[in-house]
Amino acid sequence: MTDIAVLVNLRARRGSEGVGGLVQRFLPRARVALTRSLEEARHWISDQLRPNPPSLLLAGGGDGTITGLLNELRAAGVALPAIGVLPMGTGNAWARVTGAPRPAVALKQIAAVGERLPPLRPFSLVRVDGKVAPFAGTGWDAEMIQDFKDQLAASGPLRSQQAGLRGYLAAMFTRTVPRHMFGTGNPRVSVYNLGDDALTVDAQGNVIPVPGGQKGALLYEGPAGVAGAATTPEWGFGFKAFPFAQAVPGRLSVRVYGASVLEATRNMFRLWRGAHPMPHMNDWFVQRLRMDFDRDVPFQMGGDVIGLRRSVEFDLAGESVQLVDWHKLSRMVNA
Repeated sequence: MTDIAVLVNLRARRGSEGVGGLVQRFLPRARVALTRSLEEARHWISDQLRPNPPSLLLAGGGDGTITGLLNELRAAGVALPAIGVLPMGTGNAWARVTGAPRPAVALKQIAAVGERLPPLRPFSLVRVDGKVAPFAGTGWDAEMIQDFKDQLAASGPLRSQQAGLRGYLAAMFTRTVPRHMFGTGNPRVSVYNLGDDALTVDAQGNVIPVPGGQKGALLYEGPAGVAGAATTPEWGFGFKAFPFAQAVPGRLSVRVYGASVLEATRNMFRLWRGAHPMPHMNDWFVQRLRMDFDRDVPFQMGGDVIGLRRSVEFDLAGESVQLVDWHKLSRMVNA
């Protein structure tokens, strides 16, 4: 018997108390939490999920909501259940990768499989400072996230017009790009391998060893417009920032892009599609890695900026998460 719990972040872009009604309609026995803060979600996990962990947790929100939920479950000592991502945020990277439909359709499909668990797809996790996420890093992406949030906060009654992809692009072209054009340019980074011999990908997309890429090796030293690690291909909005993220099981996909902001803007659509090879793009597959920067840089995990860092260690988390594979579930239900 599938024990289902549902959490909806009412502060997410598409968060709505109406989803609670949909849950009651399609999944009347599910435990439901409609939350407006991380503190409310934390209390619900402690009071409801820790004593009786669910076998399936449906989570409505964006990547930040899902990342925060995973870390709260870990902090509470709750074994990670299967998780179904309901796309109610802004970027919705995990929702897009797993093929999540709109919440009403998703809930109807979960109800259609009855007492069985839906098809699941495993995802490894990036770990930084004891926290986990599907992706983490620094550079223009982290700055763009903060610029987007600052822009929303200043939008007032026009807030709805500044949300979503349009808002992200507006923040990039009016805030992030001009700051780099007329500012100090990209930081410099030194990238060190801290695990087993590093791998990379050649121009044809084949995985190959990195010459001299043993433990302790300096893999790269130079400019970094974007630098990060991921276990999922997308950042959100269909942007395939890590197209090789699942090419090597048991390894993080790490990328450093060293081009200027003007060159990146000219190649924006190729970068968006995950085109390969790209000039100034560096790819590695590692278990653990450290990046040392020449100045403090903004750092994001799962789409939420968590502060400034000058040195960051990434490693592959010991646990993974099983996400509902909505592509397979849809085919199963429609069949």
